Amino acid sequence: LEKAVASALGAAFGPEYNDPSKAALRPATKKTFGDFQCNAAMAIAKPLKKNPREVATELVERLEADATVQNTLATPLEVAGPGFVNMRLSDDYLSTTVEAMATEENCGLPKASQKQTIVVDYSSPNIAKEMHVGHLRSTIIGDALANCLELRGHDVIRQNHVGDWGTQFGMLLEHLGDNTDASISDLVAFYKEAKQRFDSDGDFKERARERVVSLQKGDAATLDAWRKLCDVSRVEFDAIYDRLSVCGLEEKGESFYNDRLSNVVEELESSGVAEVSDGALVVFDEKDKKKEKVPLIIRKSDGGFLYATTDLAAVDYRSKELKANRVLYVTDAGQSGHFKAVFQAAQRSQELGDMSLEHVPFGLVQGEDGKKFATRSGETVRLKDLLDEAESRCLTELQERDSDAEDLTELAKVVGIGAVKYADLSLNRESNYKFSYEKMLSLSGNTAPYMLYGYARINGIRRKAQEEVGVGKVVLKEDAERDLARHLALLSATIVDLERELRPNALCDYLFELAQIFNRFYESCPVLKAESDDIR
Repeated sequence: LEKAVASALGAAFGPEYNDPSKAALRPATKKTFGDFQCNAAMAIAKPLKKNPREVATELVERLEADATVQNTLATPLEVAGPGFVNMRLSDDYLSTTVEAMATEENCGLPKASQKQTIVVDYSSPNIAKEMHVGHLRSTIIGDALANCLELRGHDVIRQNHVGDWGTQFGMLLEHLGDNTDASISDLVAFYKEAKQRFDSDGDFKERARERVVSLQKGDAATLDAWRKLCDVSRVEFDAIYDRLSVCGLEEKGESFYNDRLSNVVEELESSGVAEVSDGALVVFDEKDKKKEKVPLIIRKSDGGFLYATTDLAAVDYRSKELKANRVLYVTDAGQSGHFKAVFQAAQRSQELGDMSLEHVPFGLVQGEDGKKFATRSGETVRLKDLLDEAESRCLTELQERDSDAEDLTELAKVVGIGAVKYADLSLNRESNYKFSYEKMLSLSGNTAPYMLYGYARINGIRRKAQEEVGVGKVVLKEDAERDLARHLALLSATIVDLERELRPNALCDYLFELAQIFNRFYESCPVLKAESDDIR
C-alpha cells in the first residue's frame, strides 16, 4: 500500500513525490477511521500550494485505479476531515490473508526488503553482583526487540555488555586472596564484606588498588581469581535468563574491549576530536563552542580509562568487525546524555558508514507508592526474589480457584513470569511504571493472564473438536468474524511499525485488542456448533 500511495503521488504531483517515505501511511488510531489512514495530502499540500482536501481527492482517484488497491481495499476510499484518506481492507483480501496466516511460517509476516545486521545491547549486569530490579526492563525490552527484529529476517546479534572490569575488582580480588576459603556463592554478602574492609581499612584499600594494577597487567594468579568470580556470576545470570526464556545473549563485557582502548583514544586524539583539559583527555560537545558544558572524559589525568572509552571501543568493534547496520542500546533514560555524547564522539572520529547508533531508553520501576521499588529495609529488590514472589502469588491464586488441578506449580511459573514480562512490555517504555503484583496477575485488563485465558479457549476448541484442525476457505458471514479477520490482518503492519519505532507496547496493544475481539467472536460464533463444515 505504501508503494501504491507513492506511485499515485508521483503520477498526480510529480516524480519527486514517488517515494514510500512520503506516503505517511499508518494503522488507523480508531476503528471508525478504517484500518489504515493516509496523511500524505496534509504533508504535501503546502509545497503544492493546494488545499489538502483537493490533494487527497486527486490521490484517491489515482489509488482507486490501482490494481494493488483494488485487490486489497474496499472502495470507494474515504476523504475525511481536512484531508485524511481512510482505508478499509476488503472481505476478499481478509479471507485470503487469514488463510495465508494459518498456513505460512510466522503467520505470513513478510521479511524486510533490506536485510540488516542489527546489534541489540541489553541486560548488562555487573560481575560479582546479583541481578536486581534495575536489570528487569533492559533484559525484557531488549529481548523482545531482538525477537521481533529476527522475525523480520534481520541478522540479530544479542550482546550483553557486562561490567566485568574496573577498580572494584581490586577490592574483591584482594578480599578473596586474604580469605581463600571464603564462600563466593553468596555474591551479595561477599561484595558487602569486601566493601566494608575497603571503606574502613586503609592498608586493605592500598593493596586493593595495587591488585587493580596487577589485573590490568595480566598477572596470572590475579586473572585466575578474576575468572573464578566471573564464572560464579555467570551461573547466577544464566539461572535468571533461563527463567525469563532469554536465549542467545552473547557476553561481550568491558574486559573484551581492553585491547582496543588505546587505539580508540589515539584515533580521537589524532583526529582532533579529543583534547587535553586539566590533564585529562576529553571530548567537548561540538556545539559547545565556549566549552562551558561538562565534556565526555575519555582518559583520566592518571591515564586510566572510563566507561565512555569502553563504549567507544564497542562502537569501533561493532562497525569494523561485526559490520553492523544498526546498534540499539537498551538502557535506562538516565544514560541518555552519556550515549548522546558517545555517539557524537564516535561519529566525529570513526568511519561508521551507514551504521545507525540508537539509544532505546526506558523509565524506572517504582513501588505502588510511586517511590523507589525496594525491600522493607530499603534495599534494592533482587530480580530472583521478584520472580519468586510472582510465582508464589500466582500459585496461591491458582490454588484458591482450583485446588484439585494438577501441575499448578508449573502453571504458576508460566503465568507468573509471563505476567512480569508482559506488564513491563505493555507500557510506554519511556515512562516510569508502578510495579504491582495484583494488577499484573489480574484476569481482566491488559495482562498476561487475560491473554493466556484467550489462548486456553482456543486450545479448548481444538481439544473438543477431537480431530485435526485443517485450514479451508475462510468465509466471513458475521460481523464478529470480520472484526477478527481484520485485526489479524494488521499483524504485519504492527510488527513493521515496531521495527521502526522500537515500542513493544504497540504490539501488546494489538494483542490485547486481538484477545478482546477473539472473546467476542467466541461468544457470538460457536465454532463447534456452526451450521456447516465450511463455516466451521
